[in-house]
Amino acid sequence: MAKLTESMTNVLEGDSMDQDVESPVAIHQPKLPKQARDDLPRHICRDRTKRKIQRYVRKDGKCNVHHGNVRETYRYLTDIFTTLVDLKWRFNLLIFVMVYTVTWLFFGMIWWLIAYIRGDMDHIEDPSWTPCVTNLNGFVSAFLFSIETETTIGYGYRVITDKCPEGIILLLVQSVLGSIVNAFMVGCMFVKISQPKKRAETLVFSTHAVISMRDGKLCLMFRVGDLRNSHIVEASIRAKLIKSKQTSEGEFIPLNQTDINVGYYTGDDRLFLVSPLIISHEINQQSPFWEISKAQLPKEELEIVVILEGMVEATGMTCQARSSYITSEILWGYRFTPVLTLEDGFYEVDYNSFHETYETSTPSLSAKELAELASRAELPLSWSVSSKLNQHAELETEEEEKSLEEQAERNGDVANLENESKV
Repeated sequence: MAKLTESMTNVLEGDSMDQDVESPVAIHQPKLPKQARDDLPRHICRDRTKRKIQRYVRKDGKCNVHHGNVRETYRYLTDIFTTLVDLKWRFNLLIFVMVYTVTWLFFGMIWWLIAYIRGDMDHIEDPSWTPCVTNLNGFVSAFLFSIETETTIGYGYRVITDKCPEGIILLLVQSVLGSIVNAFMVGCMFVKISQPKKRAETLVFSTHAVISMRDGKLCLMFRVGDLRNSHIVEASIRAKLIKSKQTSEGEFIPLNQTDINVGYYTGDDRLFLVSPLIISHEINQQSPFWEISKAQLPKEELEIVVILEGMVEATGMTCQARSSYITSEILWGYRFTPVLTLEDGFYEVDYNSFHETYETSTPSLSAKELAELASRAELPLSWSVSSKLNQHAELETEEEEKSLEEQAERNGDVANLENESKV
């Protein structure tokens, strides 16, 4: 029996150890530089290679970053308006209802205390007594009078009298504070309703990015489109490469951001987004993809974040739409299917083919290797032949000129000698 229990415990311990190794949650390794990561055990490195690349920005545009251990939480209260606008709708509506309810109850309590201290509750049936507020006979009626005062409803049943100076002062205070609460809460709700976040839902990006040849150059391309008839004014596009790097001094920089040129210097980044457009990035020496080939691309841990900005034509507010592409979403040797066709008197966009691609012949070498092949195969050959011919021609002309000058000098010397002998 003891042996059986020992074997069972060994099996359970072995299963738990296997489960700990296989579970991605059980291993919490810190973000280390490359030298430290090279010293990790092989099974941990194997698990990391099998793990999916964690996105920095999700496909729907939301940033996959959570702020933890924020100790200075008072900073959120210093900008309470932005904090309320950023809250979810359910919390925003709850705060909206609670603020009005609390203020009505607070001032209702004060109206009831004034009536109670003055003795209005003891002279409800006395017609000769002048109360602070007529027809106020309890807390409920005081609460209703507070609502009528702050919302300026004024049913006319409960009215403040001129024999109550403290009530007049309270009426002024509640009117001013009620206006402030109305301005703050209504403004907060208006800003939250008019936020252009939902406008970004109709700005679409292609599910994949492609790499292929365009005008004899290797280019990275993706497609953007606007589903609405109301256009985005002054639209512009930006792209960032998110990739960890290590400096020459050994410093490890996680999620380093590098600009990807999508036409900043030529003005192609400013879009007239009436129909879907293909955004192109030329892979040259300044490009971060200069040394990446087709075989090396799946091994890279990188993410391309694309940002489309512009003003909403209907409201004039700035709108921003985001998306991202990881290495598995970059197709080498593909192009986008055309979606724009000419109909009878207008152009039609077929959004069913917006995300579709087709394969095309594209070299699998990197842009750097292609440039080296072109420089070795074409430019040196033509340059060397023409230059050598020119050099030979120049040498021949120089030699002929020198020989003619020498002959002329010799002839001149002989003539001088003859003249001297005659003399």
